[in-house]
Amino acid sequence: MKAIGVSDFGGPEVLRVLDLPEPRAGRGEVRIRVHAAAVNPTDVLLRTGGHAVRMPGRRPPFVPGMDAAGVIDQLGPGVDDRLAVGQRVVAMVLFTGPHGGAYAEHVVVPAASVVPAPEGVDFPAASTLLMNAMTARLALDALPGGTIAVTGAAGAVGGYAVELAKADGRTVIADAAPADADRVRRFGADHLVERGPDVAERIRALAPDGVPGLIDGSTQTGDLLPAIADGGTLAELRGWSGPADRGIHVIPVMVTDGITDTARLDALSRQAANGTLSLHVADVLPADEAAKAHRLLEAGGLRGRLVLDFS
Repeated sequence: MKAIGVSDFGGPEVLRVLDLPEPRAGRGEVRIRVHAAAVNPTDVLLRTGGHAVRMPGRRPPFVPGMDAAGVIDQLGPGVDDRLAVGQRVVAMVLFTGPHGGAYAEHVVVPAASVVPAPEGVDFPAASTLLMNAMTARLALDALPGGTIAVTGAAGAVGGYAVELAKADGRTVIADAAPADADRVRRFGADHLVERGPDVAERIRALAPDGVPGLIDGSTQTGDLLPAIADGGTLAELRGWSGPADRGIHVIPVMVTDGITDTARLDALSRQAANGTLSLHVADVLPADEAAKAHRLLEAGGLRGRLVLDFS
């Protein structure tokens, strides 16, 4: 089967078209004929060697990708009747696992990581959902109740965090550059502050006692602590765990904690179908142009996810 992967870590140019053996679904697993795979920052980290520590003993090639949309074409033994051959689905894919990631014509994943694709949504858009929305869901669920702040709110995870928080009935303070203000308002933010190095002070101006919870979608880590109330919580998306003072809890959010949480995955798919979550595709590229997709992602400024077409 065709896949895109790396044999050596490095820049986008190390991504190659591979011819790999077609995988088979084992017990409790599902095989998906992939039509679309979203390109995420964690894919770049794999390509550059940042995930090598998580793959001890594994030998190349390594196939990136955590988000796939396609059609089930094989069920392994022990898979219940929730899923069926021919069903349109989305899945989270653990690229550090034995089967590799989503940049492939076929992926094999645990059935628990697979849910029906959102109704009325095409494969490219559907492929952009689960990883980023699950990250936002886990971050929100780590925070106490009440008002929250979201930085990086114009991005994929930040936008989902705003939409999910509003669906949960929360008040949301979100940051945005002037060019992104309308976008973040459409996500449902109640209050906007200008993004940048002084964002914590701007949040404090709206919430003089600090916000009980904050999701750091801008990787500003400790610089955001002044925005948080004493004893509040900072949800971190890139692994930072502190230190923090004033009794503030710093919780690193790992999306892999939700990769087999079928109930949460299914809820996110249904929220995408009913319009609670908005799906944003920056561009769809042929799978052979994965290197170009990585260059575009690293250049920054995208609004929406790039998608590789394996159809």
